[in-house]
This record gives sequence, C-alpha cells and structure tokens, in this order.
Amino acid sequence: MWLPGRFRFTHDAGRGYRHYIEATWFGLPLMRVNERYVDGRSLMELPWTTEHGPKVEQAANLGMWAELSSAAPSVLLTDPRVKWEPVDDDTALLRVPLGDSGTDTFVARFDPNTGSIASLEAMRYQEFKSSAKILWTALIEPGPKVGAFDLPSTGSATWSTQGAPWAVFTTQDLRYNVDVSAYLRAKGQ
Repeated sequence: MWLPGRFRFTHDAGRGYRHYIEATWFGLPLMRVNERYVDGRSLMELPWTTEHGPKVEQAANLGMWAELSSAAPSVLLTDPRVKWEPVDDDTALLRVPLGDSGTDTFVARFDPNTGSIASLEAMRYQEFKSSAKILWTALIEPGPKVGAFDLPSTGSATWSTQGAPWAVFTTQDLRYNVDVSAYLRAKGQ
C-alpha cells in the first residue's frame, strides 16, 4: 500500500547522513522514521522496532552513496576513497568505502544520451535479519530537475524480489555547504 510522505535527507557527503521520514494520511503523520548513519554506525528507529548492526550499516552505506549520485554527484569524483572501473561504454563498477577498511560495489549504468548515471545496482541486505543479500536498484527517474545545478528530482528504489519500486522520492529543495554536524545526531524532527 502506497502512502504519501515527506522527508528530509541530510548528508555529510560520503561520511554520514540522517533521514527523517513521515508517512502521512491527508497531511497528518501516521508513521515516523528516524534513521542515521554516523561514524560508520547505523541506527534505524521505527515505530515498532529499532534496528542496527553490520547488515543495517551495509545497507545504509549503499543507500547513502546512491542518494549522493543524484543529489551531490561531484563527491563520486572528488572523494579519493571512491574508485571507478570501466566495464563498457555505458557501464562501470563504482567502489565505495564501507567502514574503516572495507568497500562495497555498485554496477553503475549511464544514460548513453546524457552520460549521466541512470541507475546503480548492488547486492544489499533487505533487513537486519536477512540471511543473504539480494539485488537492489536505485534508479534516477526521468523528469524535472531541482536546485541550482539542475539535478534529477526523482529517484526510486527496487528490490529484485519485488519487481517494482518500494519507494519513490521526489526532492523539492537542495542546500549545500550547511553545517549539519549537530543535526545528524539529533532525535525527533
């Protein structure tokens, strides 16, 4: 069942993030999610549970880099920890840092007309109790642009076992070079 919602995704690009999400019904919050990935540790606070641990951290790390691919794509070129390996004209492997010494890998597919990233695919844990990783795809949806740099406004996330997006996010505002250090660790809105 789809529910409209609102969200604030706050990033310390390539280092950590905080997601504050409200699923709503006629504008009234029904469910609040407060998730953060700070100092290589993840904490997801849901109304019915709190999740953390290595599987949640791996998923959070992949989510962070996928979000940055559309909101702050320059970090994929300027962060010295990020490595690219070409596969063919429209595909590359994108290796991103995971924790202090690990890495994780995306298959990055590019739009042949624009040269921009069209999708990122990775093997990711769906839940903290998952026994194995499954294919997860972050797709940059065609459509309107947002912000001073004309970046894509809409992205979706799909688990291969579901075949259709479980989430579609449309960004209305992007802000850069804001001190977010205290907000990343905060609770509530």
